Amino acid sequence: MSARPTSAPPARRAARGAAAEPRPDRRHAILLAAEKLFARHGYHAVSIRQIADEAGVPLALVGYYFGPKNALFEAIFEHWNQTIERRLAALAEVPIDPADARTLPRIIDAFTAPVLALRASSEGEYYARLVARELSHVTEEADRVLRHYFDPLANAFIDALQRALPHATRAQVAWGYQFALGALLHHLTDTRVERLSGGEAQPNEAAGSALLMAFIAGGLRAAMPRPRAARKTAATPSKKTNPRRQA
Repeated sequence: MSARPTSAPPARRAARGAAAEPRPDRRHAILLAAEKLFARHGYHAVSIRQIADEAGVPLALVGYYFGPKNALFEAIFEHWNQTIERRLAALAEVPIDPADARTLPRIIDAFTAPVLALRASSEGEYYARLVARELSHVTEEADRVLRHYFDPLANAFIDALQRALPHATRAQVAWGYQFALGALLHHLTDTRVERLSGGEAQPNEAAGSALLMAFIAGGLRAAMPRPRAARKTAATPSKKTNPRRQA
């Protein structure tokens, strides 16, 4: 009888087991590291080596997965494009009726709520801060991202706002959108409110988000009020004329 094969030494079996375990997603680790560092220090202040060190990967892997730094920057926004899609999906669900006072708040909720929800996770928080920090600067990298990812979103919301405020011009609504965006971006990064309120307000609290929505809606209505005749017509039900009285 042939001898039974002996089992592999424990060390070898452990090595085989370790090799069979899934390796960490190094591509995602690089993406998250870049997102965190860009959000904290700014795109131009961060090097590829710093990103590799933060992600715990060899320097060459950053280029292998993403290419140059500007491509890595754009990959972050591609990764988070789902947030833009959620905002557009929420907007598509809004019934646009200029006579309904609920229309404007619903549009604003579709615009702000998916972004504010990002802060529920640390990764989403970094992305929200990155958007607020980098896209407000006029740089070649930011302009490419704005044109590719955010201009279509902006135009969809401007279209909806113009349908909700049909008396306003496209220029007025575009300004209103930009002012609303500025308020949202500031809210994402602000921590000063705690000091200015004497500790009564906390950054990212729900009360602040509700005030933000009311502020944007009130600002848009004040900046683009309906003509008096239109307001009177909407508020006063029409009276039927009695033909006998006309006679």
